[in-house]
Amino acid sequence: MVMLRRIRADFDARSLVVYQAYAPAIAEPALREGRFVAPFSFGRMTWVKPSFRWLMHRSDWGRKAGQERVLAVRITRAGFEEALARAVSTEGSVAGADVHVQWDPERSLRGAALNHYSIQVGIGRGLIRTFNEEWVVGVTDLTPLVRRLSGLVKDGRVAQAQRLLPPEKPYPLPAAVARRVGADG
Repeated sequence: MVMLRRIRADFDARSLVVYQAYAPAIAEPALREGRFVAPFSFGRMTWVKPSFRWLMHRSDWGRKAGQERVLAVRITRAGFEEALARAVSTEGSVAGADVHVQWDPERSLRGAALNHYSIQVGIGRGLIRTFNEEWVVGVTDLTPLVRRLSGLVKDGRVAQAQRLLPPEKPYPLPAAVARRVGADG
């Protein structure tokens, strides 16, 4: 079976949701302000993931140290597409790139690798303030939902958990951007 690289996301006409997991010290001020503020670091790359399930795999359902709070960060589609238009794949040379992209196998709710890939987007130091000040339009705490979903999965109630997942559908990329990031169809 062909492994597909396609962005799946929760989006509307103007924005989409990317997910991040942080320690409470970073998440709580971000939730209060609706964007990232100190102690968030503007001096290092930040990785965003349009796939909720991939972040659940990466953060162990918000149980990893420093990733206890799961945030839905709503950003503009224009900003997201600008980032992707400037992206360089981590499979090649990324020196000096403003944005890094990496494709990893999508995950099931139980953590098994699926037969298609999800994208991670690393916003570099040169764009992190633009990301925060111009692209971010809202931050929502998904930690209570994550705890509920994790409990359902642990109890074997995967079908019930599946119905509560954030809606994700294929994201339509401009052809040139899709080629740049190595996305299929």
